[in-house]
Amino acid sequence: MAITAAQVKKLREMTGAGMMDCKKALTQTDGDMDKAVEFLREKGLATAQKKASRIAAEGLCKTMVAEDGKSAVVVEVNAETDFVAKNEKFQTYVAQVTEAAMETEAADIEAFLASPWKFDTTKTVKEALAAQIAVIGENMNIRRFTKVAEENGFIASYVHMGGKIGVLVDVETDVVNDAIREMAKNVAMQCAALRPQYTNRSEISEEFIAHEKEILLAQIMNDPKESSKPQKVIDGMINGRINKEMKEICLLDQVYVKAEDGKQSVAKYVEQVAKANGAKITVKGFVRFETGEGIEKKEENFAEEVAKQMGM
Repeated sequence: MAITAAQVKKLREMTGAGMMDCKKALTQTDGDMDKAVEFLREKGLATAQKKASRIAAEGLCKTMVAEDGKSAVVVEVNAETDFVAKNEKFQTYVAQVTEAAMETEAADIEAFLASPWKFDTTKTVKEALAAQIAVIGENMNIRRFTKVAEENGFIASYVHMGGKIGVLVDVETDVVNDAIREMAKNVAMQCAALRPQYTNRSEISEEFIAHEKEILLAQIMNDPKESSKPQKVIDGMINGRINKEMKEICLLDQVYVKAEDGKQSVAKYVEQVAKANGAKITVKGFVRFETGEGIEKKEENFAEEVAKQMGM
């Protein structure tokens, strides 16, 4: 049977697949729209499998905070290129993933991928991802998500560089106003800029501290000038260096990036805002996602790639 342009248009609107793929699907299924949709879904899964070996280290981090501010989620969705990451279709898909992650009861990424896709419950999240891979034409991956809840305060969020970094900060407070929200946003920006590993020193294990001290002691012992000093002086040097390291890796110990004197810690900044607003404030934790963090990226020469594709 002859396939009409109207049928192709309808199938394309339903699936988001390319025009020629829609025409082929309708031809293969004798114009049966439901079977054509299924055909494209199956093709999407096959296409996704072919692309799965390609490195997806670009993409977006996105956050969503509930209207009451009591809960939030941050997700990372990867693609192969920055070009696709800036594509409106990809960004719309990431927004949908974030909304689905906000509502999911899944405890981890595997359970989330196996759960029904909010926007088409006939598919799982993984199947919907495969269909997007077929449409967009690059390997993609929903890499991770984290949900945070705070009944006695609120969650602040910050997205840096259009989605390169996404941050959530858990703030416990008995007062919520614009000044305290601004403080929380500033702390989230601090997390984005200075990459803390811990909220405060209480999160750091004794084993970690002991290991760091061993390394510092070995460094001192390998330096003839340093190793000849009295043990008390050496202990003081080690503790001094440990304290310096804590100020770099612990959020509340870090120097606040907007500090006018260049010395005020984040903890002191939070205390200052709390005092000014008659509030009791505790920064309980944070989540920081950076796109492609820890993924080995393939280095490519763009000129060579173009020449290769043109057969030069």
